[in-house]
Amino acid sequence: MRLFAAVLPPDDIADELAAETARLRTLSGTDGLRWTARPGWHFTLAFYGEVDDGLVPELSARLERAAHRHAPFPLAVRGGGQFGHGRVLWAGAAGDVPALRLLADRAEAAGRRAGVEMGEHRRYRAHLTLARSRDAVDTGPCVEALDAFEGRTWAVEELVLVRSTLPRSGAPGEQPRYEPVGRWALGGAG
Repeated sequence: MRLFAAVLPPDDIADELAAETARLRTLSGTDGLRWTARPGWHFTLAFYGEVDDGLVPELSARLERAAHRHAPFPLAVRGGGQFGHGRVLWAGAAGDVPALRLLADRAEAAGRRAGVEMGEHRRYRAHLTLARSRDAVDTGPCVEALDAFEGRTWAVEELVLVRSTLPRSGAPGEQPRYEPVGRWALGGAG
């Protein structure tokens, strides 16, 4: 199954982001973007890719230990940017971003120790994907609008292992499906 570890924004924060995304969609040049549906909003900590079912129990146990060792921390959705000449539009993070990075490092290490092929280590960049495009798009107006966006701060209290199922029909606008397969409280929270 295709898996990744993530931090998910709570519903009230997703409501704020939904209002901002609706505003962004009205800007010129955004018709070339495929907007991520609300169930796909997350801060990826570690992407594991296709994981053999036999490795999932060990990965889950290691993620549980990583979560237990990590205290809850404040986070907010703030600002944004683009990757790949407008191929990915994203919202950024504020608050205790170093704690988010440390949790990402621990989630990556959990995957490696569980035997998941992780590929090359990349420096963690906290972002939540809002839209994608197959071609370069001028996301300048969206990035400029996101510069002023400041969501409310919430306490991150859990680490989530998510299964993603990519679209298969090829129908325009079809979105990946996301299903939490494990949730662990940080530092015993909750």
